Amino acid sequence: MPNLLRRTVLCATVAATLVAAPLVPVSTAVADPAGTGLVIAEAYLKGGSANQPFTNKFVEIANPTDTAVAVDGWSIQYRAAANTGTPSVGKLAGTVPAHGSYLVQMGSNGTNGQALPTPDAVTGLNPSGSTGTLVLSDQATALTLPVGSVTTGTPGVVDLLGYGTSNTFETAVAPTGTANSVPDALHRDGTVDTDSNAADFALGSTVTPENSGGAGTTPTDPGTPTDPGTPTTPAEAVTIAELQGTGPASPYVGKRVVTEGVVTAVYATGGLNGYTIQTAGTGGAVDLATHTASDAVFVFSAATAGSVAIGDAVRLTGTVAEYNGLTELEVGSTADVEELPAAGVVQPVPATLTLPRTDAQRESLESMLIAPQGDYTVADNYTTNQYGEIALAAGTKRLIQPTEVARPGSAEAAEVAADNAARTVVLDDGASTNFLSAANQSVPVSWLTQGPVTVGAAATFSEPVVLDYRNDTWKFQPTSPITGATPAADLPASFSQVRTAAPENVGGDLKLAGFNVLNYFPTTGDQLTGCTYYTDRDGDPVTVRGGCDARGAANADDLERQQVKIVKAINALGADVVSLEEIENSARFGKDRDAAVGTLVSALNAATGQDTWAYVPSPAVLPASEDVIRLALIYKQDRVAPVGESTILDDPAFANARQPVADAFRPVGGDADDDFLVIANHFKSKGSGSGADADQGDGQGASNASRVAQATALAAFSTTEQEKYGTDRVFMLGDFNAYSEEDPMVVLRDAGYTDLGPAKDPTEYSYVFSGLSGSLDHVLASPAALEAVTGVDIWNINSTESVGLEYSRYDYNVTDLYRDDVYRASDHDPILVGFDLAEDETPTPGDGGTPGNGGTPGGPGHGGDHPGKPGHGGDHPGKPGHGGDHPGKPGHGDGKPGKPGHGDGKPGGPGHGGFVADVVRVVLGVFGWLRGLFG
Repeated sequence: MPNLLRRTVLCATVAATLVAAPLVPVSTAVADPAGTGLVIAEAYLKGGSANQPFTNKFVEIANPTDTAVAVDGWSIQYRAAANTGTPSVGKLAGTVPAHGSYLVQMGSNGTNGQALPTPDAVTGLNPSGSTGTLVLSDQATALTLPVGSVTTGTPGVVDLLGYGTSNTFETAVAPTGTANSVPDALHRDGTVDTDSNAADFALGSTVTPENSGGAGTTPTDPGTPTDPGTPTTPAEAVTIAELQGTGPASPYVGKRVVTEGVVTAVYATGGLNGYTIQTAGTGGAVDLATHTASDAVFVFSAATAGSVAIGDAVRLTGTVAEYNGLTELEVGSTADVEELPAAGVVQPVPATLTLPRTDAQRESLESMLIAPQGDYTVADNYTTNQYGEIALAAGTKRLIQPTEVARPGSAEAAEVAADNAARTVVLDDGASTNFLSAANQSVPVSWLTQGPVTVGAAATFSEPVVLDYRNDTWKFQPTSPITGATPAADLPASFSQVRTAAPENVGGDLKLAGFNVLNYFPTTGDQLTGCTYYTDRDGDPVTVRGGCDARGAANADDLERQQVKIVKAINALGADVVSLEEIENSARFGKDRDAAVGTLVSALNAATGQDTWAYVPSPAVLPASEDVIRLALIYKQDRVAPVGESTILDDPAFANARQPVADAFRPVGGDADDDFLVIANHFKSKGSGSGADADQGDGQGASNASRVAQATALAAFSTTEQEKYGTDRVFMLGDFNAYSEEDPMVVLRDAGYTDLGPAKDPTEYSYVFSGLSGSLDHVLASPAALEAVTGVDIWNINSTESVGLEYSRYDYNVTDLYRDDVYRASDHDPILVGFDLAEDETPTPGDGGTPGNGGTPGGPGHGGDHPGKPGHGGDHPGKPGHGGDHPGKPGHGDGKPGKPGHGDGKPGGPGHGGFVADVVRVVLGVFGWLRGLFG
């Protein structure tokens, strides 16, 4: 199956990048007319095609020096003609003898020709015969290549060959390759390197592979016809079904055939460089039990794609090939296309069926017109902003991470994986366009320009599509290329609106939530030295890439775009306590540790127009070593207040993660019986690990052992904190970097905690990775906390949205996808939990005027005082004896929980109802305090 950028210009298949490493110094990408370094001497790129002398393609490296050159750790690399990403890599080893050659064997187009001499290296690279870029590199990892002429000193480049219409070359490209049936190769003129591919290379009909031992092969009969366009044997007439065969590959690979069909789709632009034809009169109600061979085929022909139209009846002559799993008919010129009379031709119609669940069934429909039946659900949009493709799941449910619902390595997990594979298909845009490349950033991105495409949305098809196979994936292609400029009414599919402006009502007297703030760093990159950046299409920095400790926005403008989304999302949650993950640890920049969380709280309050939010200050005792990101707790001051100082778990298990932070909260108007403990978490990620932390291949990713140790330490920490704060109502929440059935979550489950997402909201998930939905973010409740839970909602505003909506993807394409709303404020979704207090202990903020405005600071507390908020009756947590308060327990002068209780009944007044009233309040306050002390 071709990859997305497979032949973006003419025949741009995946070309091999050549790389070799010498024992003597070698100049990088520099003209070398004196012949003092290794060079690419010959590139044969048509192996296995009809009339070709050798089965495999090859690159020959020449050493013009007097010293053998070692190429251990070197590579040959290939990048397709229009690609701007990293090349494919073929590793090398051994030496290139002095004044000798080194033969690198690559892929094949078929079975024609004889074997090469014993190669010095064998790679899986399969470069295009007509256009692409090959690189000889002195490193084994993929290079970062520029677009245009490669200049002297480009890191890793020893020699480079750009040919055809490639976007990367030395000074000027070498000639475009001829048809695959014409035997020839690109030859260097000796070993001279003038740093111009056009000057140094020419097409030659002699193909002369030579290995390091000096062995070469002269084909006994290259089969070169006197007229390259005329095959030596006549083409065999076959039907398309015969051409396709009943297996995964055509029985006619490498053979020249003639067949007839009707054009059903045309891709003259966009990089696919071809069209599909289907046997007249086929399609409709297809019975897969008897329909075993496809009636359609993709025609790869840049030369003729512009000369045909949908509905044309044609007779084609060409060579059958398999390209990464896709059967193709390669047609070299318009002379091989004969238009047939339209009269009497019965046009094919779309096959009406649901997505087949097996590859064999899909193979029998390859390249045919399809009218998809049944339900389809958007499963992934991660690459939509780059390649204009959308992963779909057949049915009404998303694709699920197996370890979200089944134990790792279990038969049940395997069943989920198999079901995912059986339900997956990708809706493409009929092109291989990379909308983020410099060449295509001015082209509006497909699908997203026309409107949001959200994971979980229903996809409805209004036009037929072609069932295609590219990039090792089955795809639905529109019948012509689309872009963001295509009117929405002309698209083959539309998507339902599943966004919500607010989370579901979870009920409860109080609510808490976890929110990953996506590396929120008020310390922007431009405030530091050494930072490197990701840049937009104008070259302006948008977010830090590396080189410094900052991880977030590049400058103040970028931070503002990030912050407005986060602020709107947190304020819209309706939560009273929020744990924050991935927020800057400002101490790493010589600032107060709480500076970043203070900046966010100020922004939240500016948006509400009042001092709604406060943060829990860092404790006096801090770990000796911390990450550059940390955890934090924020809360609404008129709803709850922290009980005492927070605690950070300083345990060796968290040496490679963020240390949990805990604090207990008490609702305004509540008492100790209403206290609840909140512990924020951010476990080690899945992306890296070695030794015991190496990926075990069971679906849990790397560093699972660390996460298990962290879960074990967290359970013990929770027990300690419950004793410290005197409550068994515990909520442990945050980013655990583990799906719901993975080992760390089982550890916590076995410790007696309930994972509220799967238990209360099992149809929603907090994260999407590789098209699979699952929850890395959790809220776990102790048994006592579980009894009070009234509802749970995973608010899908982040993971389900395209990454192109993020603040840091601003201005990458001519379509500006950024909006100052809540969608894609982060990559993880927030989780909201509602829970009840004890009976009649519901806080009522703001009832009766200014809450807690109860007289002279330090005097008796009047009902409605806010624990933890200075200046309200002089009370603060931990200072008993003011108005009957004890730590965290406000004095209720009138005995009514949550009611401000101003003595004169006048909202906002000082609350002095005369001397007698004052005495009564003092007595009641003392009584309340004593009751709090002694029960």
